[in-house]
Amino acid sequence: MQLLSVNIGRPRANPWKSSSETGIDKRPVEGPVAVTVPGPKGAGEVGLAGDRVYDVKHHGGVDQAVYAYAREDLDGWEPELGRELGNGVFGENLTTAGLDVNGALIGERWRIGTGGVVLEVSCPRVPCSTFQGWLEREGWIKRFTEAALPGAYLRVVSPGEIRAGDPIGIAYRPDHAVTVALTFRAMTREPDLLPLLAGVEALPEEIRETARRRLGA
Repeated sequence: MQLLSVNIGRPRANPWKSSSETGIDKRPVEGPVAVTVPGPKGAGEVGLAGDRVYDVKHHGGVDQAVYAYAREDLDGWEPELGRELGNGVFGENLTTAGLDVNGALIGERWRIGTGGVVLEVSCPRVPCSTFQGWLEREGWIKRFTEAALPGAYLRVVSPGEIRAGDPIGIAYRPDHAVTVALTFRAMTREPDLLPLLAGVEALPEEIRETARRRLGA
């Protein structure tokens, strides 16, 4: 398992949403990138030096510090989208190889490189109008949701530096079976799955609260 690229956003105008700018245009960078624990959601902070978010209500903060997507899943989308998809094009900070990102367990921890960086899987990405507009694909939100290949948001457990080519290892796996993909399905098209999320402590509190309401707790 390997980190193929570390991708940092270039601010650009956002005609697809109320926020004036977006950081979805992420490009691979060379050399080491510092990984730190960001502040809470609302400040635009994320976990990688040089990057930030602009829709601060919905993105950024501790539970969405870093976003990962698998190269294998990008490759799978290329025939349908009819073009090559470079690393970072889905707005991901980390493009991985050999790692089942959507099959990762909530609370699973990844050790990246040799600098002590540990990231924890927190929740799936939910598509928005900026994502659809960026890809210039009508109906993309619906199609992405149907596929249930959302990629994973990660928390920073141990900061440090990472770079393209770093190995990725699984440092910890929890003893439940709730994956990134299952969580996404529960949050979108299959609400009957929400009760499975209620006891998963590594999920963000707002997702667990939704699951508890489903249970009537």
